[in-house]
Amino acid sequence: MVVKIYTDGAAKGNPGNGGYGVVMRFDKFEKELSEGFRMTTNNRMELLAVIVALESMKTNEFKIHIYSDSKYVIDSISKGWIYNWKKTGFKGKKNQDLWLRYMEVASKFQLELYWVKGHAGHPENERCDYLAVKAAEGKDLKIDTFFENLKKEEKLL
Repeated sequence: MVVKIYTDGAAKGNPGNGGYGVVMRFDKFEKELSEGFRMTTNNRMELLAVIVALESMKTNEFKIHIYSDSKYVIDSISKGWIYNWKKTGFKGKKNQDLWLRYMEVASKFQLELYWVKGHAGHPENERCDYLAVKAAEGKDLKIDTFFENLKKEEKLL
């Protein structure tokens, strides 16, 4: 048995309002997750979608297949770049907070990652995109604290 997780992220402006969408399937069960943020980036939302999906898992006894249209996420993980970034303290790399969070949660699972072409009619990817965009356009957007604090620090330097 395999848990299938489909993810997408969106940002209205980059940075700007953003959101993520997730569709999770196991056997006949399906769950959807989404959340919006007032100031973030598309890459952060793409990665956060994967993290939140994994964090919502109640067991690690099944293999997990993750499907994303983000080359940033899929290549960084499947090609092992993130582990080299960690060794160098993420020097010159963005989203350290999320990559560390991903590595912690991912270590609990057997994962396989798959890239899917975005906006190409893939039903689950289209659903995730819809959820992500709707979340980004929501009213009560959360604060991506790490990102907003980083932007404040950059303005001061």
